[in-house]
Amino acid sequence: MGILTEDMKALVRDHTLGFMASVDADGTPNLSPKGTFAVIDDDSIGFGEMRSPGSVANIAARPVVELNFVDVFRRRGFRFKGPAEFVAADDARFPTLLGAFTNWQNLHDRFRGIVHVRVERALEVTSPAYDAGADETELVARFKAHFATLYP
Repeated sequence: MGILTEDMKALVRDHTLGFMASVDADGTPNLSPKGTFAVIDDDSIGFGEMRSPGSVANIAARPVVELNFVDVFRRRGFRFKGPAEFVAADDARFPTLLGAFTNWQNLHDRFRGIVHVRVERALEVTSPAYDAGADETELVARFKAHFATLYP
């Protein structure tokens, strides 16, 4: 069994928008939203790279990243940390990795490569609302109602 639990895999699969933090050349964080995430195996997550030259350059120079996924309704999520590698579309490993991206078949021809992150540490993230006694059902109802007002 790998580091990724079924709950973690479901969050990545069902809430594909996540964020990747890498480190810029000046040592400052670079946070970048990514929308083509997939679970590659029990210990790794990746995304199809289409327009992320800065992230790819950061990974080449400083290959440790953090991925962050949050279910905005449940107010729960996960942080994943580990080394990352950019696997270009002309790399012999690319077709094998691409097999994990079945949800993104319509974008495969736009992938310049895949950023492959080997997860070494996974941490749960929860809202302080849980500390104050809120339960998940209440939070989901509250935030569904909130977003319904934003997008009627």
